[in-house]
Amino acid sequence: MSEAAVGVATRWAGGVCPFDAGWKKVMMWVFIITDGLLFAGFLAAYGYARLMSGVWPDQTEVFSLPFIAAMTFVLITSSATMATAVWASETGQTASARRYVTFTLVGGLTFLGMQAYEWTHFIGEGARLASNPWGDPLFAAYFFLLTGFHGSHVLTGLIVLTKTVLGLSTGKTPVANVEMAGLYWHFVDLVWVFIFTFFYLI
Repeated sequence: MSEAAVGVATRWAGGVCPFDAGWKKVMMWVFIITDGLLFAGFLAAYGYARLMSGVWPDQTEVFSLPFIAAMTFVLITSSATMATAVWASETGQTASARRYVTFTLVGGLTFLGMQAYEWTHFIGEGARLASNPWGDPLFAAYFFLLTGFHGSHVLTGLIVLTKTVLGLSTGKTPVANVEMAGLYWHFVDLVWVFIFTFFYLI
C-alpha cells in the first residue's frame, strides 16, 4: 500500500482533526456556523415581518445613517487590526500582536459605546419592545433583537480580546488562541455587515 493510501486509512481510523486543524479551531467553526444560522434565522424573520407589514418605518427618518456608517467603519477597521495581530502572532512578533489586539479592543469598545448611544437615543424617542412612534411595533422589536444580540457578541469578544492581550503580555497566549480570537471577531464583524445592510439600508 502506498504512503498516501496509508495516510488516508489512518485518518479514517479516527482521532484526527479535519484538514489537520486542532480541536479548538474545529469547535470554533462549529460555533460560527451554528451561530451564523441563528442570525440568519433572525434576519429572515425580520424580512418576513417587514414584507407582511402594511407600512414599514423609513429608516432614514429614524436613524442617522452617517452615524451608523461610522459605527460600521469602526468595526471593519477593528477587523483589519485583528487580522494584522494574527499575522504578527504567527510570525513570532508578540509585541506587535499585543499592540494590534489592543487596537482591536479599542475599536470594539468604541463600537459598543456608539451602539449604547444609539440605543439611548432610540429609547429616548419613545421606542419600546412592543411599540414605537414610527408605526409597526415590530420595527422596534427587531431593532432591539438584532442589535442587542449582536451587541452581546461584541461584549463577549471584548472579554476574549482582553484575556488575549493579558496572555500576550505574560507570554501565556499561544498562536492558536490569537487565531481563535481573530476568527470570532471576524465573524462578529461579518454579521454586523449583514445587519447594517438589511436592517438599516434596505
